[in-house]
Amino acid sequence: ALGPWTRVYSTSPAFAEVLRLPQKQLTKVVYPLRELGQHLAADSGPGLIEQRLFDPSLEDIGRAESIFEATARNRIEYLSSAVRLDHAPSLQQPEGHTKKMNFFKVGKHFTLVDMPGYGYRAPEDFVDMVETYLKERNNLKRTFLLVDSVVGITKLDNIAIEMCEEFALPYVMILTKIDKSSKGYLLKQVLQIQKFVNTQTQGCFPQLFPISAVTNSGVHLLKCFIADITGSLK
Repeated sequence: ALGPWTRVYSTSPAFAEVLRLPQKQLTKVVYPLRELGQHLAADSGPGLIEQRLFDPSLEDIGRAESIFEATARNRIEYLSSAVRLDHAPSLQQPEGHTKKMNFFKVGKHFTLVDMPGYGYRAPEDFVDMVETYLKERNNLKRTFLLVDSVVGITKLDNIAIEMCEEFALPYVMILTKIDKSSKGYLLKQVLQIQKFVNTQTQGCFPQLFPISAVTNSGVHLLKCFIADITGSLK
């Protein structure tokens, strides 16, 4: 997967720039878990933090990037929630303030649903809105839980995890803000969270997806995973 980029594939301009990076930097951006694993002690054993269950080639990641690229033929559209829509979402709102379910149609491939967060900022009707949707939406492919990699799994995260386990939902754990920590601290957090997933969960995909919205690390791999589980790469 990390060999020379010898063929030309249809991909987004942004990912084309990534492919021009030196191999070490490319690994850090595209495969952050693999890059973290290089810092483990030799006696820790391979695959301790990366199960390699999802290990796509750069070609597949490039194909997935084209799916997420907005073009005249592949429109990325804000739809709405059929149940809750008061106004179009404001991009100026700070994170953590989503109060309704926002639906985004990605071409003819799939629809992403941005749901309100749980916790003290959750809307009053969170249970009726979110839990009902998760339990009754038969075509739901996967649920993604965003966990702050700086603080790790909190009590509120545990509530969301218990909900997914209770409903027997297949879900994935995304570790956000990986640019906020030192390499050593991040590695410690990833190891702890991976151990939690391996020993305390049944429905969680055993491979973590660490990402950074600032450096874009891990984002390309996550988009490829979404494209893959929705059958969009076939």
